[in-house]
Amino acid sequence: MKSNSVYINFNALGIAMAFVMLGLSIWLAPVDLSTKGFWAMGVFLLTLSLVNFVKYRMDERATQERVNMIEQAKTERLLTDFVRES
Repeated sequence: MKSNSVYINFNALGIAMAFVMLGLSIWLAPVDLSTKGFWAMGVFLLTLSLVNFVKYRMDERATQERVNMIEQAKTERLLTDFVRES
């Protein structure tokens, strides 16, 4: 688990740096404040969408793993019952 936390922290640092650099570039862009706000809103909504996408994909995978485990247990139970009867 230690290597997993290192990987997660490294990626979190990369994401934080990307947001800081993107925010700085929006702040220093030679455009109107309304344009900067529009860009910032786009970045925020894209980030929100990506987080939701990853969350729902992980939930879908976890659900499928649970269904597979239940099906495997049912199959083992049927085989065990069949062997006992034979």
